[in-house]
Amino acid sequence: MSAAGLVRCGAESLFLKRHHRRVRSAEQLRAEHAVMSWFRSHDQPVPRALPTTGGDTVFRRGSYRYEVSTVAGGVDRYRDAVSWSPYLSLAHAFAAGSALARLHVAASGCPLPARPPAVLTNSCAVLCASDPVLAVSDLIAARPGVAAYLAGRPWRAEVLPALVRAAPLAGALPPLWGHGDWHPSNLTWTSAGNDADVAGVFDFGLANLTFAVHDLAIALERSVVDWLDLADAGRVVADYPAAAALLGGYQSVRPLEPAELAALPAILPVAQLEYAISEIEYFTDVVPSPDNAELAYEFLVGHPRWFASDDGQDFLARLR
Repeated sequence: MSAAGLVRCGAESLFLKRHHRRVRSAEQLRAEHAVMSWFRSHDQPVPRALPTTGGDTVFRRGSYRYEVSTVAGGVDRYRDAVSWSPYLSLAHAFAAGSALARLHVAASGCPLPARPPAVLTNSCAVLCASDPVLAVSDLIAARPGVAAYLAGRPWRAEVLPALVRAAPLAGALPPLWGHGDWHPSNLTWTSAGNDADVAGVFDFGLANLTFAVHDLAIALERSVVDWLDLADAGRVVADYPAAAALLGGYQSVRPLEPAELAALPAILPVAQLEYAISEIEYFTDVVPSPDNAELAYEFLVGHPRWFASDDGQDFLARLR
């Protein structure tokens, strides 16, 4: 999906990341860097995208696009953890919720437009559409590899009921820039202890103009539901104390409005919808990989399927 490394430049370490042009355009990366700059200017601990001598934050060579940023401060406690791993402690979950709320407060008033559509991106365009069924059909039809892959598969029966329930609530919420991929591996910490606070926030590759509850739903589903077991074991486990801690931290900084409280349980089952579709696109059109396309499909249909199960309904009831 990308290649990245910490590199030494004189006495300083920098973060270098490379993308193929079919995954990220220069315009996509500039939009990401612009919102990072906004957050930095509003006192958020976000790395700085460094410009070239020509003033651009994207360097192009052949089929690749490169970006360089400063390194996030703090301890990279989750450096060796698989993405979407759970928090190591309830204190970490609380701190992460508080940090996400601070990011959302800082995002208020950000005038930047939504990022242009691309592979491996996050969005809520379908979720906020007046006709979400038509919107998701159009989204898939515009991506030949996805359309061919989904043809004949029962994805509509799994996805559309939850999407139709969530869309009216989502469409009523004000737009707000979010991180798009909030989980412990994208945070650094003030110490190596289990009581550490968040020191830095990085990886804005999925950041977009969505809305606060969408970003909060992503944060919940990334870290408190064990989706990594879905494909292997066929079942997942929800961590209720971690969910309560993350929400408690969030609400301690930015209490949710009544409309947001009502929307969160409905949005959670389909928060990952557009990213899952874009991931299927990546594994069918960009880097053909039938096994990984199947895994992405399982996330597309498996998430709403689990939330419709007895265990998922119990989780949503506790969330309410």
